[in-house]
Amino acid sequence: MNTFTLIIIALGLAMDAFAVAVASGITIKKQCFQHALRIAFYFGGFQAFMPVLGWIAGIRFQKYITAFDHWIAFGLLAFIGIKMIVESYQIDPEKKQLDRLTHRWLFILAVATSIDALAVGLTFAVLNISLIKPVLIIGGITFVTSFAGVYIGDHFGHFFEKRIERIGGLILIGIGIKILIEHMGLI
Repeated sequence: MNTFTLIIIALGLAMDAFAVAVASGITIKKQCFQHALRIAFYFGGFQAFMPVLGWIAGIRFQKYITAFDHWIAFGLLAFIGIKMIVESYQIDPEKKQLDRLTHRWLFILAVATSIDALAVGLTFAVLNISLIKPVLIIGGITFVTSFAGVYIGDHFGHFFEKRIERIGGLILIGIGIKILIEHMGLI
């Protein structure tokens, strides 16, 4: 998988974390550098860690699924993308109460926003993709977008919150379709 595709996947995965970071920026009363940094470390760290867990699980089952691995990759990415789009239309009252910056609360949010990365890690294993480069790109992009999201939320409010999740979902669906088409030999 080339670097450009990995960056696009990372951007798609980072959209949930970005949306939560924007919501955090909206609700944190006294904005400071440490708040944005803490949120970015949690979200970026978990987005980097979860693909490793998915990859480990995928490697264990790889020999059983190689005949239809491209369908699994497509299905996982399409499912994640559709889930992100559907969730963007739902009202989540907990996202409105993100003024708690405790480690426990950020841990819960980081896990919730990085579950999709677990499935992507499984996809990487199925497609036999080395893990170091994707993990660094996914974690780094999520860190930067989450950090920026806190400040964007502080300055621009609710304008981006739901739209960005929809864009991320569409990106992941598109990548799933691309993988399926490539493995079917259509391009």
